[in-house]
Amino acid sequence: MAIPPFIIIAIDGGAASGKSSSSKILADRFNLLHVDTGSFYRHITYELLRRGVSHTDLPNLKAALADLKFTTRLNGRSAQMLIGGEPASSEIRGQNVNDHVSHYAAIPEVRHTLLGYQRGQVDVAKQHGFRGLVMEGRDIGSVIFPAADFRFFLHADPAERAKRRAKEGGQDSIAERDRLDSSRKASPLTCPAGAIDIDSTFISLDQVVEKMAALIAPKLK
Repeated sequence: MAIPPFIIIAIDGGAASGKSSSSKILADRFNLLHVDTGSFYRHITYELLRRGVSHTDLPNLKAALADLKFTTRLNGRSAQMLIGGEPASSEIRGQNVNDHVSHYAAIPEVRHTLLGYQRGQVDVAKQHGFRGLVMEGRDIGSVIFPAADFRFFLHADPAERAKRRAKEGGQDSIAERDRLDSSRKASPLTCPAGAIDIDSTFISLDQVVEKMAALIAPKLK
């Protein structure tokens, strides 16, 4: 009997572009491990702020990063990062982290610290019997898994994304997050060459998911 293929799906996009919702639906539909890398950067940001380490203080930041120990536990079909054995609190979605996360995420040392851990989620997925992994973020198809089986880039009009985030109760400045994430030197937010670009401005979440699922399903048959 042939062994079913293990697939990797990369979904990139800016804030409120639909990548989180669509990746969770795909994870449920195809029995994939869902990995939200944005939550990883938020958790690190929260931890560094808690320790009083500024994003401008590179020596102390490097020392703090070297002290962080990452492990993973499952929350349903989603991977949850633990730092020092502790899960992230609800405060990683708060205003203080919102205001700082793009600054910490722009630091090459921070991104390098997470690189191996993010790629290691493939092993987590295989160990727990998932058929693959769907990872969402801003550099998944360009840096983390440039050879992923499927690479999608979701985008939408900034005004539409701001409306979506407001409905969710979020307080992000969409335009400012876009500017910081797209202009950073280390792994900037960009549509990777060869990725499937989907504009979600005028289509529903279900339509976005069906566009992706129609391509993924034949691979898993």
